[in-house]
Amino acid sequence: MIIKYPMDKEKLKELKAGDVVEFEGVIYTARDAAHMRMKKMLENKEALPVDFNDVFIYYAGPTPTKPGHVIGSIGPTTSSRMDAFAPMMKELNVTATIGKGPRDEDCTKYYQKNHILYFITTGGCGALLSKAVKKAKEVAFFDLGPESIKRLEVEGFKMILAIDYYGNNIFEG
Repeated sequence: MIIKYPMDKEKLKELKAGDVVEFEGVIYTARDAAHMRMKKMLENKEALPVDFNDVFIYYAGPTPTKPGHVIGSIGPTTSSRMDAFAPMMKELNVTATIGKGPRDEDCTKYYQKNHILYFITTGGCGALLSKAVKKAKEVAFFDLGPESIKRLEVEGFKMILAIDYYGNNIFEG
């Protein structure tokens, strides 16, 4: 299914775990260091440098961009490292996260209860995924290098829904 976001936001409710999606819209990257910094800023009641309301966050840190390319290879990082930040996704009103691998039981339940979707992409496909990125801009935490937050405009970004709104999870029997 093709999802043009946010125009097709209502289509997200139709998706079931296991559905393959070609995403068109904006995705923000944020890995471990960015999540830790955001959490600390929220705890200190500081304003975040990016409004994450109603967005998709991709657990990725792109490799350096080669001349003539929009972005370097942009494969997913292991999502379980982000499980501790699940409550922050609700606080930020994030629509979905993207990574690879299963989430722990608490994170899965939290996502299901709070209607946060979890998509996966395949590790090792970073070069292929980078071809879906039409524009890329570093927008926050520049000192973190590859783990800085980037705003990506994508077309045909392929991913699989792993945790849907209805309690289905492709990683459970």
